[in-house]
Amino acid sequence: MPVEIPKDKWPGSVRTVTIGALPKDGGTRKCTVTVGGETTMPFLHYEGEIPNRPVVAIEIMDRQPDDWSPLLAEAWKDVMDDPAKWAVAAEQAGADLLVLELSLNNRNGEPTTPDEAVSAVKSVLAASGLPLIVFGPGQAEADNALLVPISEATKGERIVLGICEDKNYRTIVATAMANDHLVSARTAMDVNLAKQLNILISDMGLPLDRILMDPTTGALGYGIEYGFSVMERLRLAALQGDKMTQLPMIVTPGYEAWKIKESKVGEGVPETWGDWLNRAINWETLTAITLLESGADVLVLRHPESVKRVKRAIDELMSAKELV
Repeated sequence: MPVEIPKDKWPGSVRTVTIGALPKDGGTRKCTVTVGGETTMPFLHYEGEIPNRPVVAIEIMDRQPDDWSPLLAEAWKDVMDDPAKWAVAAEQAGADLLVLELSLNNRNGEPTTPDEAVSAVKSVLAASGLPLIVFGPGQAEADNALLVPISEATKGERIVLGICEDKNYRTIVATAMANDHLVSARTAMDVNLAKQLNILISDMGLPLDRILMDPTTGALGYGIEYGFSVMERLRLAALQGDKMTQLPMIVTPGYEAWKIKESKVGEGVPETWGDWLNRAINWETLTAITLLESGADVLVLRHPESVKRVKRAIDELMSAKELV
């Protein structure tokens, strides 16, 4: 006899967020990326709709980073010296959109100036037609100093400005509102903190469909269980109707996976760890796919091979609806 699969029916849904603007809408992008819209938990196609597939962004920087693994340097080679060339290479590697991270200091060791930051962003926009996310150096004062002129110089492009945190969200949200951009809101791994920051941003007048939520996470074996739990609870709250959690989630498995010893170190480790490159790529890939299952809509990766594997996994997970 046939077995009836029990199905949940959710009253809420995740909002859709569109990144990038086409020429007809005042931007210069050749395509846009829309995420969100789910009415069910990840990949349960038989329970609801998943109208927009998760997307993969590749992280690039405004100059060659000082602290990235030599394996990444080997993968990207000389394009790391030029953000425009790096953007082209990332697009060719299969990125759905780009994340440009700004350095705190330039090649000469001096603080990155607003003019240098704007120049880097404009060079990336000119080199690639993909939608763009721009992350500041990660210090509130420097983020504000660099992101405001970038926002003004790219008015209408609908880029995502980050990172919005409780220390600096007012400045970044204000400039995003003035120049028709989006923001990425990051909090520590906590459901209530994530919700509270979304409320604060919304109270300033920025529409919820211009916010990506970054609940942060850890790499595989380094806190990912707790991060998974927080993301899962945020998605459950969204589907239950909590408006301030109904935002697509962006996560950075590339950053998390490539900062741990198993990925960064190739010498002086147990032989049983196996080949360094395979191990590092597997760590990034498994971290990313785990976060897919917890509700991630935008995954920010670093290695081109990881991008291929994760996109293949997304294809398979999305094609499962054909079997329902």
